[in-house]
Amino acid sequence: MGDTEVGGFGISVDGDPLLIEDFVLVNQICTSVSVEFDDTSVADHFDAMVDQGRKPDQFARIWIHTHPGSCPRPSGTDEETFERCFGACDWAVMFILARQGATYTRLRFNVGPNASKRLSSTVEYGSEFPGADHDRWLDEYADAVQILDPFAHHGALITDVHHEQHWPGWQDDPTAWSLHDRSTL
Repeated sequence: MGDTEVGGFGISVDGDPLLIEDFVLVNQICTSVSVEFDDTSVADHFDAMVDQGRKPDQFARIWIHTHPGSCPRPSGTDEETFERCFGACDWAVMFILARQGATYTRLRFNVGPNASKRLSSTVEYGSEFPGADHDRWLDEYADAVQILDPFAHHGALITDVHHEQHWPGWQDDPTAWSLHDRSTL
């Protein structure tokens, strides 16, 4: 949606922890190279998932975020965040989606011999699913994402996020979904 990273949690299918059926965008402050989740928003997400009867391995182990450029490889900040935030989990996944659709996916086991494995992944843009409400997604993005401009005076926050303002030409991007053609997501 914009020139910043954006992140959240993958929600997996019960019994198939690597099949993601939904994505939860928590409140966050984003820059072109980082995402900082709001702790209260993460706690609210966890509470809501537990209230729905989900287990932590369905809602708290898969970190999904974007890179605004075309390279999905994890940065040093990504690696530090993955270790700090997911290093205590018995397993966790870091999934990165870059502009133009390139992905990076890595599964890490933090028990036993502590191993990591790159995974192949596919983003299914053409399938409809129950959560596919594009207008709601735009509202959710506008509500949850604050953009920090580190070059502005005192690191100004841009709180009025509109996709037209922060991704000029988004309508012309063939990898972007259109509000008018719902089948392109």
